[in-house]
Amino acid sequence: MAKKDSFKEQLRRTLRRDLWIVLAPSILLVGAAFAVTFYFIKPAPPKTLVLAAAQDEGGFRYFARRYQEILARHGVTLEIRGTKGSLTSLELLTQEESGVDVAFVQSGSFSGEDKAARIVSLGGLTHIPLWIFYRGEPIDDVRELRGKRIAVGATESGTYALALTLLKANGVEKAPTELLSLERDDALARLKRGEIDAVFFVASAEAPFLQKLAVEPGLRLLGFARGEAYVRRFPYLSRLVLPRGVLNLAADVPERDVVLLAPTANLVARDSLHPALAYLLLRAASEVHGGPGLLDRAGEFPTSLVADPPLSSEARRYYQSGTPFLHRYLPFWAANLVDRLWLMLVPIIALLVPLGRAVPALYQWRVRSRIFRWYARLKEIEIQLEESPARPQLEEMLQRLDEAEHAVNHIPMPLAYAENLYFFREHVDIVRRRIVRRLSGSTEAPAASAPLVV
Repeated sequence: MAKKDSFKEQLRRTLRRDLWIVLAPSILLVGAAFAVTFYFIKPAPPKTLVLAAAQDEGGFRYFARRYQEILARHGVTLEIRGTKGSLTSLELLTQEESGVDVAFVQSGSFSGEDKAARIVSLGGLTHIPLWIFYRGEPIDDVRELRGKRIAVGATESGTYALALTLLKANGVEKAPTELLSLERDDALARLKRGEIDAVFFVASAEAPFLQKLAVEPGLRLLGFARGEAYVRRFPYLSRLVLPRGVLNLAADVPERDVVLLAPTANLVARDSLHPALAYLLLRAASEVHGGPGLLDRAGEFPTSLVADPPLSSEARRYYQSGTPFLHRYLPFWAANLVDRLWLMLVPIIALLVPLGRAVPALYQWRVRSRIFRWYARLKEIEIQLEESPARPQLEEMLQRLDEAEHAVNHIPMPLAYAENLYFFREHVDIVRRRIVRRLSGSTEAPAASAPLVV
């Protein structure tokens, strides 16, 4: 009984060793695949996002609050960082220590190869026209402002950059023209008091203060008679027509169609922005900017056509295929979780499928190999038998067969593979019978003399 228990214990140890020898490389391979996959998959998105937006430019403050409400519904807190203009917002976006993740900027503000490697666009959001209100006789172009006192916005603003570009293009930025860097509200107050002659600012056509300003006595809205020429020179601008009476039908303001030049509000981000947050921001952009406006058509925005800088890969997929499948039907957190799990499981499953076939085959080969190597001794005896050995050699062959059979009988073997033991014993008996017949002096049939085939 003790010997039987010892054999069983030996069998268990051998089987465990075989199993680990086969499984250990597979486990290490799957672990390596998991580690590599985890390295390339972004972690879960942060719960807080920081947005830089100019407070008095292009309606950015209003848009930021709308985005804040939408993201809050999905469990993401949007912190709004107020800035003095698009240039400041871009600068914060390039500074790692600023903590800013995304920003609203005016098209045409982006420049410089040093920023190109770190900032990507999520698309254009809406037209934000350039408005030029002035005092005096009617004029139809910026060049007629030569020698005037002009408020061109804060130096960090997109308004300032655009105003300076247009004034320089017409050669009217130098003396006697006086350029004043003033905040919008201060500039408008001075214009109403007659302390300056004209003011430049960028704002959405739906801005409430704009409709009040349009009916202010003594103020006129400048139109761009050469609007098409400006658009050809500066591709980030669009030529728009403000229809007669659209700002105030009762007062018929404006009293004629006015040609405006309009940059676009762009949503830009660091290239390290989490893909899930990029899709969430794009969904918010579609909700906020997808409807019609005084100057925008329904479905015109958001758009990839005015992206500056180049689009991110997520934005490109969004504009080509729309919202990802899972994000259409699952809450934000659930869609993101499934996305990450799926990306992690795909390469691992691709590895497990061939391993699922290879591991059993390898285990089976290892177990059977303990018996198969004894066939070499059996084959050796059979070949020697064909050389007509003498009686002492035949007896020695029988002894070697008995030793081989005894050794094989004590090989630990799972029951599922025990048939291999009995096959070997049958083959041993075949050779043993041939040797016994030789010893008895009998003659074998030619068919029996054929070598054993394994």
